[in-house]
Formats: sequence, structure tokens, C-alpha cells
Amino acid sequence: MSDLPLTLPDDSAALLRTALDRERKLDRALESLGPLAGRDVVVLDGGPDELARYADADARVTAISGPAPWTLPDASADVIVSVWAGFRGVTANDLAEADRILRPGGRLLVVHDYGRDDVSRLRGDLVEHGEWTRRDGPFLAGGFRLRVIHCFWTFDSIEDARAFLSAAFGDTGAVVGSGLKRPRLSHNVAVYHRDRGASAQP
Repeated sequence: MSDLPLTLPDDSAALLRTALDRERKLDRALESLGPLAGRDVVVLDGGPDELARYADADARVTAISGPAPWTLPDASADVIVSVWAGFRGVTANDLAEADRILRPGGRLLVVHDYGRDDVSRLRGDLVEHGEWTRRDGPFLAGGFRLRVIHCFWTFDSIEDARAFLSAAFGDTGAVVGSGLKRPRLSHNVAVYHRDRGASAQP
């Protein structure tokens, strides 16, 4: 389930859900790139918070999970959204299945961490922060374009932020927390977006 970009113990996960992107920059970016409102939207491996947000935005939401193939009719969706959990890289089979489900003019939106931020100091080296962001990586070489959204984890106070970081990330979190000047951490998010049928780079 993909309400969060990482797996945490229940108490820490609940705190992060209240802190993650309070400004709703990611929601606005997905709406701009989709759009989602009033359309048939397929959500891959979506968490309950994510699914509720799209439904509240008047999208007609269908939830699917797991790897392709997916049991949906041909040309049944305007947009497919995958946030954090799905499309761990790109395969020809995944793209063909997305194109089968999407209507002409449909869009595939895939969200992952981008790195180069405070959050990446907590998580260490991830393929999301390196290979996936390059021009010859699986997304940009696979017909996707990239929009980077500059989000934050925002807490009510620096003390709250430091307590969360220490509980969730141990010594590494305590080090990052000690350097905070404001009660938030920068979190850069990549939205890889692709039109139905977009071809890979030659």
C-alpha cells in the first residue's frame, strides 16, 4: 500500500501521514498532469488515504494491485496513477499493459522519490535517486518525461520533528534532526509521466 514512500512502524507511520506534503503539492501536480477530476482513474497499489483523496476530487477510482497483467477491460481508463509502490523500474510488459488499459489520449503517472534532499539523507543510496533519474535510465529512456515536485515533511515543531526522526530512523534520524533550523525536511518527488503509446528513445 502506497500512502507513504517507505515502511515504518505504526506510530511513526501515523505521524508521517500527517507531515507528508501538507501543502498538497503532489496532488496538484497529478491533477495538472492527468487531469484526474471527473475522469476514470486506475490506481495501482494505492493506500486508503490516497484512494480517498482521488475519490474526494471526483475521480472515478478503480484500485488494482500487483504486477501486470491486470484484469481490466481494454481502453477503460483515462489515467493510471502509481505512487511509491508500483513500477519499480519499467518493463515493456508493464507499458504494453498500461497502453492496453488506457484510452486514446490517456496518461500514465508514476511517482517515486527523486533524492537530492533531506529525506535522502535518512534513506541512503536508492536506485530512485540515481539510475532512475538519468536520461539513460528506465523512465526517461522509456518514453516518460519528468517533473520534480519540491515537497516537505512538515511537523508542528522542531521538537516534534526531532522526536519523529529519532524514533523512525535511529541514530541517522537523530543526526539529521540535530541540524534542523525549521520543523520540516525537504522531500523532492519525481513524477514520471507518459502519454499512451509514447515510444522509447531511439
